[in-house]
Amino acid sequence: MTKVLIVYFSKSGNTKKMALAVARGVRIEGAKVDVKAVKNVQPKDLLKYDALIFGSPTYYGLMAAELKKLLDVSVKYHGRLTGKVAGAFTSCGGIAGGAETTLLSILAAFLIHGMVAVGDANAYHYGPVSIGAPNKAIELACVNYGRKLARLAKKLFS
Repeated sequence: MTKVLIVYFSKSGNTKKMALAVARGVRIEGAKVDVKAVKNVQPKDLLKYDALIFGSPTYYGLMAAELKKLLDVSVKYHGRLTGKVAGAFTSCGGIAGGAETTLLSILAAFLIHGMVAVGDANAYHYGPVSIGAPNKAIELACVNYGRKLARLAKKLFS
């Protein structure tokens, strides 16, 4: 069975809500999903999954330090994440608040690991973004993103 790990950092709860919505989408596609706060993830855990999806609040246009630390120490597994599916989502404080650069900071690390990043040609090109708490439309975007990533992971790993 295809396995997906969603790792998030959330102080306000907004990013966690998005993580849970992404997980609903993964489950709809029949993949196994684990949703974990970053404090409960070790670098070696990343090796156990077919897809990794990271969620972070936007801090000065970048991911939270807690996620960056996990990615920094994941260097010991450089090359062993190659080919896994990668995705990112973020919550931020306002329009032009740095959401796209936050997503790109996560995706850049995944690409350096050799992972396959998934974008969207229609909306949320780099991954879902919520300004403040996710509303129904953002939750649906997160569900659809989870479905899209799970479908690709299933194609690649089943």
